[in-house]
Amino acid sequence: MRRLWNEHVHAPFPSSANDPQVQEVALYSSWLGSIVEPATKRGEVNAEHAQMLKVRRREGNQALFRASADLGEPIRSYIARLLAMEEILSTLPVRK
Repeated sequence: MRRLWNEHVHAPFPSSANDPQVQEVALYSSWLGSIVEPATKRGEVNAEHAQMLKVRRREGNQALFRASADLGEPIRSYIARLLAMEEILSTLPVRK
């Protein structure tokens, strides 16, 4: 996850379009980053973040999948990297 996060923070955001789907991707990126950053330092997620991830995964990522399909590359790769980090986060130990 550290490698993916490093790649993510050093890559420019892939679109400057004023499109609600692009805004959804940017919001998701920011939200996920607030969980990834401390997790890369500790190797675990706190209980509150674990619950947030659980709810997000239960709700699904339909808006991101739709944005990926509609907006194509390079947004598609950007979203794929975010979803990979989300998946890794779900496997980390949870700090009580």
